[in-house]
Amino acid sequence: MTASAEPRTGTHPTLDRGTELTVVLPCLNEAETLAVCVTKAQRSMAALGVRGEVVVADNGSSDGSQEIARNLGARVVDVPRRGYGAALAAGIEAARGEYVVMADADDSYALDDLGGFLERLRAGDDLVMGNRFRGGIATGAMPFLHRYLGNPVLSRLGRTMFRIPVGDFHCGMRGFRRDSIMDLELRTTGMEFASEMVVRASLSRLKISEVPTTLRPDGRSRAPHLNTWRDGWRHLRFLLALSPRWLFFYPALVLQVVGLVGLVWLAFGPQRVGGVGFDLHSMLAFATMFIAGMQGMGIAVVTRSYAAHLGLLRHSDRLERLLTRFSLERGLVAGALMLLLGVACFVVALTDWGANGFGALDVVQTMRVPILGTVLIISAFQLISVSFTLSLSRIGEN
Repeated sequence: MTASAEPRTGTHPTLDRGTELTVVLPCLNEAETLAVCVTKAQRSMAALGVRGEVVVADNGSSDGSQEIARNLGARVVDVPRRGYGAALAAGIEAARGEYVVMADADDSYALDDLGGFLERLRAGDDLVMGNRFRGGIATGAMPFLHRYLGNPVLSRLGRTMFRIPVGDFHCGMRGFRRDSIMDLELRTTGMEFASEMVVRASLSRLKISEVPTTLRPDGRSRAPHLNTWRDGWRHLRFLLALSPRWLFFYPALVLQVVGLVGLVWLAFGPQRVGGVGFDLHSMLAFATMFIAGMQGMGIAVVTRSYAAHLGLLRHSDRLERLLTRFSLERGLVAGALMLLLGVACFVVALTDWGANGFGALDVVQTMRVPILGTVLIISAFQLISVSFTLSLSRIGEN
């Protein structure tokens, strides 16, 4: 499976044009399994006739992992900043190869089978993801929650939110063109680095493909560094942060539509559906929904525009056309009209109160117009605020 792509030219020259492939292994106290991982990678490259190297990005090991790597001919890069992403970023930056394959140093990934990744990279792909579900997962290699809940759910979200044709979104073994990934300027330092790489590659329209790879139980006697719930949440949080549509826009749109329909439905009096009655309390609930949806919609538009301005998300032609039409002045005019309508609602309510001698009122009969006025005034201020915010993000543009 391959995502649409545009040709890219890297701006980060490799250190050694004669080195085709670098295998990067992030490492934190992996003395039990590091040697076998380095050896497998070296033998695989030798069998493929590839001039390559192994780089161990060490995150402060205290068990002698560095010496093990050096004795086997691997290069060791010391990474003082802790974190899976920080180690990988340093290893990628130090790589001398045109292509990089990354994998964990716990002997769970098929480092003895680099051919599939190299073949796709040589064919022109920018990012080649491993798929453990297609290649095979040995018994005990992946925890139950990861295999049947975490990975499938997060992979589905990634495909839905970013249209990435990848079946195993969080496979730790993947290959890529070094320059292409360096151009992305990845920023995260933790486990979410894996998600950032795939998402940012897709948003930058890099060519993404997938090859089967196997997963076996890791060879360590200690527990893995991965924390199921914490790291799962960090992956999910990152996916949502780079998808304002799903985090804000779609939920806000649902709230607005349901809230507006409910307000109009109850504006002229109580309603019944079967044996259930809807009146003032329901109208207040619908008003709350509409206001929340209005605020969510504003945040979605501002977030999307600002993320594109920073280069985190690619520019949307549709959004640009909308923002071009929706100038500050038009937003102010629309907001002012809504504000006047809201004030008019309160004037009508005040007039009715005066007609009753400014005495006690029947709340159920007299609150509908003030509720509509409240919705209009709050929405007007929200519209005006968003208009000003968008105008600030577009300063300097024609």
